[in-house]
Amino acid sequence: MALTMLNGLLIKDSSPPMLLHQVSKTPQLDTFNYQSCFMQDVFAHFPEILFIHRTYNPRGKVLYTFLVDGPRVQLEGPLARAVYFAIPAKEDAESLAQMFQVFKKFNPAWERVCTILVDPHFLPLPTLAMEFPTAEVLLSAFHICKFLQGKFYQLSLERPVERVLLTSLQSTMCSATAGNLRKLYTLLSNCIPPSRLPELHSHWLLNDRIWLAHRWRSRAESSRYFQSLEITTRILSQFFGTTPSEKQGMASLFRYMQQNPGDKASFSLGLGPQNNCPPSEASPESPRVEQLVEARIQHSLNAICTGPAAQLCLGELAVVQKSMHLIGSDSEKMNIQILEDTHKVQPQPPASCSCYFNQAFHLPCRHILAMLSARRQVLQPDMLPAQWTASCATSLDSILGSKWNETLDKHLAVTLLTEEVGRLLQHCSKEEFERRYSTLRELADTWIGPYEQVQL
Repeated sequence: MALTMLNGLLIKDSSPPMLLHQVSKTPQLDTFNYQSCFMQDVFAHFPEILFIHRTYNPRGKVLYTFLVDGPRVQLEGPLARAVYFAIPAKEDAESLAQMFQVFKKFNPAWERVCTILVDPHFLPLPTLAMEFPTAEVLLSAFHICKFLQGKFYQLSLERPVERVLLTSLQSTMCSATAGNLRKLYTLLSNCIPPSRLPELHSHWLLNDRIWLAHRWRSRAESSRYFQSLEITTRILSQFFGTTPSEKQGMASLFRYMQQNPGDKASFSLGLGPQNNCPPSEASPESPRVEQLVEARIQHSLNAICTGPAAQLCLGELAVVQKSMHLIGSDSEKMNIQILEDTHKVQPQPPASCSCYFNQAFHLPCRHILAMLSARRQVLQPDMLPAQWTASCATSLDSILGSKWNETLDKHLAVTLLTEEVGRLLQHCSKEEFERRYSTLRELADTWIGPYEQVQL
C-alpha cells in the first residue's frame, strides 16, 4: 500500500521557524501549524487586528486561517494577508489553546494584537480571551454579511423581497454608517416573519463597536475588501473544504500559493531574501532525530563527493530543509514533491530523478535527498556516477571549484545550452543542419556584429 506522509524539515537555529507541524501515525493529519518567513514578517508589521477564518473539510477537520486586517494593511491578492495556518487536533479548549500558544511562541508581536475578528459561530471565545487577554474579540463585518446572506437564502423568501434584502445588505456593508445600519435593521424587521427574525440576530447591526472596526473604509475600499475576502474564503474552501484528506488539501493549497504569490513583490520591509530568514528549532515531533539525519547526510556528501559536487548537493539539501514535501512510495519508485512540479525518483543505484538538476549534473537532487531523509538513510557511493566521487577527478572542477555566484550560474546555463545545441546539430539531417546553422549564424551576427567572425 502506498505510504503518503507530510514532512517539513527545518534549519535549526534560535529564531522563529519557517514551518512547524505535527504529524500523526495515521494516514490523516492530527495537528498542523504553518507559517513562512514572509507571513511572519507581515504579521510583525501589522499585528493590531487579526482576522480568523475557519474552513471545514468533509471529515469535520477545521483549518484556521489567520489574516491581518486594518487601515495599514494594503496587501492585495488572494491570501496575501494570510499569516498563519493551523489544523487543531480537535475543536476543544485544550487543542485550541495549544494552537494559539504555538502561534504566540513564534510570533512575539502577538502582544500587540488589539482586536480579533471572528465569525458568529466561533465557539472557543473563552479560550481566545484567555490566550489574548488584552485583545478585544469582535464579530467581523465580512462574516456577519455572509451569515445574513445565508439566512436570506434559507428563509425561501419571495424573489423580489430576497433581491431587495441582498441589495440593501451589500450597500450597507460598503457604507456601514449608523444610519444605514439602522435602515437595514428596520428593513429586516418589516420583511422577515416575526417568528424567524431572531434567527438573523439583527441586533448585531446596532452594535456600533462591531462596525467601528470596519467603518473607516470608503465605499470603494469596502467593496475591494469584501471581494478579496470572498476570493480568499472560496480558495480555502476549494482546496481544503472539498478534500477529505487534510494532507492533500494543504498540499493543493500551498501549491496554489506558490503559483500565485500575490503581493509579495510590493511588500517591501527592507529585508533580505525570504530564504535568509533563519528558522528555529525543529518540529516538536522529533527534533533530535531530524538533526541527526541531516548531519549524517551532510557528512556522507562531504565524504563521498568531490568538493564542487558536495557544494551543489548541499545547496539542494538546504532547499529540502526549508521545504514541505510529500512522499509517496510503491514497490518500484517513490514520488517526491516539494510543493513544486512533481518528479519521479528511482532509488535503486545509481539513484536518478526526472528533475532538471539531476538530469543535468547526475548528482543527488533535493528530491533524492528528501527520500534519504525520509528513510533515515545516507548517501552511498554507488548512488552517483564515478566521475563525481571524491576519488575521481572531474572535468567540471574548473567550473565548479570557485565560489558560486551569478556569473558562474550564467556560465553553467550557457554551457549546458551549448552542449544541447551541439548534440541536436550532430544528429539532424544535412538539410536540417544547414537551416539551423543559418539561423544560428544570423543570430550571432545580430548580437555581435557581422564584422567579427563568430565560431559556432
